[in-house]
Formats: sequence, structure tokens, C-alpha cells
Amino acid sequence: MTVLQRLRPDHAAALLAFERENRAYFAASIPDRGDDYFAEFDARHSELLVDQAAGLLHFHVLADDEGAVLGRVNLVDVADGSAELGYRIAERAAGRGLATEAVRQVCALALAEYGLSVLRAETTEDNHGSRAVLARTGFEPAGEIVLCGRPGLRFTRDLRDPAAGPR
Repeated sequence: MTVLQRLRPDHAAALLAFERENRAYFAASIPDRGDDYFAEFDARHSELLVDQAAGLLHFHVLADDEGAVLGRVNLVDVADGSAELGYRIAERAAGRGLATEAVRQVCALALAEYGLSVLRAETTEDNHGSRAVLARTGFEPAGEIVLCGRPGLRFTRDLRDPAAGPR
């Protein structure tokens, strides 16, 4: 069983292990975080928790029964009732519907707990898995972009619109 949890201080070790184990897998479809991310992980984790407490962002981990992180779903750039959605699922857990379920849960939290009404997301055109998750969770295409030098798409979801809900 997996559980979506709001990021806490005690998630640091499991989250770092998740990022290290999946670094090459993630880099195949999104920009690599770089060596500094890993070298400065503890300080960054602490800073994120401060920003989260201030309501500037909302970070979540998807953990298994043993506490291992299988994914993360983040809301960043929180302002004026909207935020940017980002998510990643471990290679060993991909294809099981975890991203879809986690995004659905975060959409519900965004509206009910965080007071957000609109979420935005971006992905490259060739990231078919991510595009499918966004479609299944009610996000609509909102324009073409260039993402890290690659063709991409921007998506939005109005959390107040029941017609835009999960499919």
C-alpha cells in the first residue's frame, strides 16, 4: 500500500535515496538536477520545509509501507490561488497508476486544504506517460512551449470546475 504524505523533516533520507536511485531514469525525460542538488540536499530539504510552512509551496511524498519513497508530487510557485504541479515516480513503481492517484489526491488537497483554484503543469511532447496522467486527472492543454530545448506542452486545471475532474 502507498500513502501520500506532506513532506516532513524525517523524509530526508528516504527522499535522497529515491532521487539517487532514479537519477538516470528521470534524466531521460526531464533535466537532471545536477551534482549540487545531491551535495546540498540536507540544507535544501530544510529550506523547502521553511517555505512550505510559509505557504510558498506544498511538497508531498508517496511512500510505501516501509517508508521508502516511490514518488513525489509538488506544488510550487504558489501565488494568487494557483500553483505549478510537478511529479515524479520511481522507475520500479512506474506504470501502476501511482502518479495518477497521487495527482488526484494533490488536486483535492490543493482546493480543500491549500486554497488553490488553478494548477498548471508542463511536460515535453514525447513524455507520453506524463501527458496521460495529466489527461486522466482533468488537465487541459493550454499551449505549446519549449522545455529545456525540447517541444513541450503547458496544461491547466481549474480545480473549481467539476467538469474538469478526473476521467
